[in-house]
Amino acid sequence: MDGIHDMGGMHGFGPVPVEVNEPLFHAPWESRVLGMVFQVVGTGWSNIDAFRHAIERLEPATYLGVGYYGRWLRALETILVEAGLLEPGELEARLAAAPARARAAPPTAPRHGAFTGVLRPIEAPPRFTVGDRVLARNIHPPGHTRLPRYVRGKRGVVHRVHPACVFPDTHAHGLGEHPQYVYGVRFSALELWGPDAESGSAVHLDLFEAYLTPVGGEP
Repeated sequence: MDGIHDMGGMHGFGPVPVEVNEPLFHAPWESRVLGMVFQVVGTGWSNIDAFRHAIERLEPATYLGVGYYGRWLRALETILVEAGLLEPGELEARLAAAPARARAAPPTAPRHGAFTGVLRPIEAPPRFTVGDRVLARNIHPPGHTRLPRYVRGKRGVVHRVHPACVFPDTHAHGLGEHPQYVYGVRFSALELWGPDAESGSAVHLDLFEAYLTPVGGEP
């Protein structure tokens, strides 16, 4: 989906702040959020693609205003409600000093070993090889995608063929893994940003096969 999370090439947000000697966490709650996300994903209540899609669905003002782990926390709350582990509005009720007894039933037994990585063997050969000229499809899916807006409709060259991986666009929505090959594609800065771009510069992106079509082929 298109949204504030896809900020590549966007103007008007000022310089990227660089914090010298930045700590791993700025407050104790950030480390707890990290642990909770790993627990929810690692035990199979959600997956990394669904989690990313929950971040994408944040309101723009929230996304820009709550910081990195603040976005993780908001996305985690969404995931827990959608998984049935929290009732809608339950956290707000607790914060308002309402009765804290949860109505959502906790699991009767721990869940282990749900996360198996994303690499998947497939029988079909890769569609593209190193050196192929490809076009990133100009698509605007309503759900999760890992194809950035700034590269859509742009031409690049395949410089690496990676093993097949779980396809995020379906996995995020519970529609199956549908693994496919991933390609390292080099896009020149001139192709992406136009004549004002720095000459000789390039951007390398890892893109799923479904995002690409041969140059001269159908978009």
